[in-house]
Amino acid sequence: MSSGQKSSFMKHATVVGIDVGGSHISAALVDMETSALVSGSYVRSEINTQGSVNEIIGNWCEVIQKAQSFDGTSSGKIGIAMPGPFDYPNGVSLIKDQNKYDILYKLNVKELLAEKLSMQADDIRFLNDAECFLLGEVFCGAAQGVEQVLGLTLGTGLGSAWCHHGKVEDADLWNSPFKEGIAEDYLSTRWFVNRFRELTGQEVKGVRELADLAPQNLTVQTVFDEFGKNLAEFIRTTVKPLGAVMVVIGGNISKAYHLFSGELEQHLLNHALSIPIRVAELGEESALIGAASSWKGSLLEKEEAASTLRK
Repeated sequence: MSSGQKSSFMKHATVVGIDVGGSHISAALVDMETSALVSGSYVRSEINTQGSVNEIIGNWCEVIQKAQSFDGTSSGKIGIAMPGPFDYPNGVSLIKDQNKYDILYKLNVKELLAEKLSMQADDIRFLNDAECFLLGEVFCGAAQGVEQVLGLTLGTGLGSAWCHHGKVEDADLWNSPFKEGIAEDYLSTRWFVNRFRELTGQEVKGVRELADLAPQNLTVQTVFDEFGKNLAEFIRTTVKPLGAVMVVIGGNISKAYHLFSGELEQHLLNHALSIPIRVAELGEESALIGAASSWKGSLLEKEEAASTLRK
C-alpha cells in the first residue's frame, strides 16, 4: 500500500487512549495520523480507588464510553496506560499495599472491562504508564529526536521508563534500593506528606497543597529542597548504567518543578553530572498519546492485509 493510501486510512482512524492514575482516570480519542488528541474528546474523572470492584470498573467505563462516543471515527481499539505492578499482556492487576486499587489484585481487569463495554478483550491493550508517557514525549514532546532518554513519572508512585533508539520499555525502578528503603519511598507524594508531617506536625493532602503553601511557609521550601537532592541522587545512580543523555520528568509532582529544580540541578552539578532535565511538554496527553499509539502498527497491518485482499 502506498504512503498516500496509508495516510488516507489513518486520517479516519482513532483509538481511545486512557491514563489510569492513582486518583483519577482520563481518556480521549487519539488521531492515528497526527498522534494528537481529537479536540473536544478529552474526559477526566476522579476515582475512589478504595471503592468496590463494580464501582471502579463502572466509573472507568463511563469515562471510556464518553470518549468512544465523541464521534464515529473510533477504530474500536483501546490503549490503557496503567501503573504497575501489572501483568500487562494478560490484563491482570498485581497492585497491592499501595493504598490504591487493592480490590483489583489478581483480577483480570481486561476481561472485566471487555464485558462491561460489550467488546472483545483482544481490542483492549494495557501498557505501563511510564512507558506511555515517555513514548508520547519522545514521539512529539520534550524528548523528540533524542536517542537515549530516562523518563520518570513522579506522583502517587514512581514510574520509570527507558528509551533506547526509539524503543521504549519499563525501567521498573520504583522498588530499586535507595537510602533506607526503596526509591518510591523518597520520590512520591507520600514522601512529601510524611516529611512535612515530621517537620511540622501538620497534615496536607498532597504536593499541590504544599506548593500553594510555599510562599508563606519556609518549611515547605525545605521539603522541596530535600526532594530535589533525593531526586538528583537517584538520577545520578541510574543514569550512568543506562547511558541516558536526557531525563524527562512528568506526573503531578513535576508541576512543582520550580520549587525543587534549584537543588536538583545544583546537586547534579556538584557531582559533575551534566545532563539536561526536561519537564514533560504534553502533560497528561503524553500517556494518552503513547497508549493509543501502541495500536498504530496493528491498524496499518490490518489495513494493508485488507488492501491486498481487495486487489
